[in-house]
Amino acid sequence: MKIGILQMPYSTDPAKIEAMIQKELHLLSSCGNDLDIIVAPEYSDVPCVPKDVKGFYEATEKYNKLILDKASETARRTHAILFINALSKTEFGFRNTTYAFDREGNIAGRYYKAHPVASEIEKRKLDDSYLSSFNSPTILEIEGLRFAFLTCYDFYFYESYARIALEKPDFVIGCSHQRSDPFEMSELFSAFCAFNTNAYVLRASVSMGENSLVGGGSLVASPEGKILLQMKNEVGLGTVQIDPAKKHFKPAGFGNAPSAHFEYMEKGRRPWNYRPAGSAIVPKDEWMRYPRLCAHRGFSTIAPENSMPAFGAAVALNASEIEFDLWETRDGEIVSLHDASLDRVSSGTGFVWDLTLEEIKKADFGVKTDGRFKGLRIVLFEDILKKFSCQTIMNVHIKSRDNVTPVSESMLKKIIALIRKYDASKHVYFMTGNRAMQKQLARLAPDIARCMGAGDQPWEIVNEAIELNCQKVQLFKPYFDQAMIDKAHAGGIKCNVFFADDPEEAHIYLQMGIDCILTNDYLSIQNATNLQ
Repeated sequence: MKIGILQMPYSTDPAKIEAMIQKELHLLSSCGNDLDIIVAPEYSDVPCVPKDVKGFYEATEKYNKLILDKASETARRTHAILFINALSKTEFGFRNTTYAFDREGNIAGRYYKAHPVASEIEKRKLDDSYLSSFNSPTILEIEGLRFAFLTCYDFYFYESYARIALEKPDFVIGCSHQRSDPFEMSELFSAFCAFNTNAYVLRASVSMGENSLVGGGSLVASPEGKILLQMKNEVGLGTVQIDPAKKHFKPAGFGNAPSAHFEYMEKGRRPWNYRPAGSAIVPKDEWMRYPRLCAHRGFSTIAPENSMPAFGAAVALNASEIEFDLWETRDGEIVSLHDASLDRVSSGTGFVWDLTLEEIKKADFGVKTDGRFKGLRIVLFEDILKKFSCQTIMNVHIKSRDNVTPVSESMLKKIIALIRKYDASKHVYFMTGNRAMQKQLARLAPDIARCMGAGDQPWEIVNEAIELNCQKVQLFKPYFDQAMIDKAHAGGIKCNVFFADDPEEAHIYLQMGIDCILTNDYLSIQNATNLQ
């Protein structure tokens, strides 16, 4: 098969967009009927840096159809399979889209970029609704050939290569920009991708100028990880002959028959050792949509509070958040328990800070709730993370003996270290009404979000959150009003409320603009509000 890679010109001057579009049209016209596959770059409908977001969408409105119509005509004229990237409009907004045209010029499929860069979402407001749940790799089969896709920034997420490899693609199509990367970088990740997927990587980018050392780098990489074509910053059509049936097989360990690299890796892969995985992962806290519910101490009306059954029930019902409380034992272990004393919820007695973990483990934490939970033991914070990390957002209430005194920094460091260990930094936030602890947490883990609790001055909670640079407040009924919610929102602070187990009360809170409702009776409030 003959592969054609189009490296289009690109300008940092928005006034040159018309000239860039005409050059793109000319390059598409230059493709001959000897080509079998043609690949063009990302954002081919906006081939220059727009002056602002308005200019970006004006360019799309003016050139999107023109470019896509030309792509269709080119595929039909050359009788080639053609891939090109431009925006598409859905009912939810615009998406970064790679279009596949068959040899007759018909759209054979679309790929939506899996990892839009922050500016695409935050500034250009592209639709990211399709990214909030698990998606298997997009595989398009045309004429018996299997095409996988990575668009620009997608190439940096090397962990996706292993999943793509399982689909056994023949090609990975990379419509790209990467205008600041040197050629060596594009070669590195393209070769790595080709070797790991046992597929040909066809990458088309944009030229930043014939003499530029960055940008460009349109190429073809073989399954062995060899670079068969490297265009650097040359504008034009690069071609190479390949055999898509030619794969790379290596010795699968000493004395074993050859296999594809990914097959060799799959035989020994143990993802539970190093990553939470797949469809269990939910978006990080700052991306999780509002309003939402938080299962207070888990689904605590059906299972003992702060227990694994309570947490598991809430997570199984798709709770966006669970809330739980943490204390440190006398011997420095971090356990989940609401009260300072064991007395109310277990067969044990005494304050948690006076007891070792082994002493606390002797208490039954299920017997006082329901005989069917008899035998439950205290839950370690690590147990919660080990089972539910990244499957829900965790509202982590770190308890202290009062709301004034700093707590042990060794305790906070242990909590933070466990969060790092289980890759949960973006899926947790700290909640406390202790001002001193808020300052400690801000210093020890500035990247982890914090929520200001009511403490001893619940009417001052919003002012304290602003002063301490908290991302959230946890309002405590009945000590709040509409003015406090409005003030928090004006400061960019999200508002939790503790609590609502009554559907009518939950609806009142939503009307007031509450972002997250804590509830003990998760399913009834979920059913009443249609929130998670």
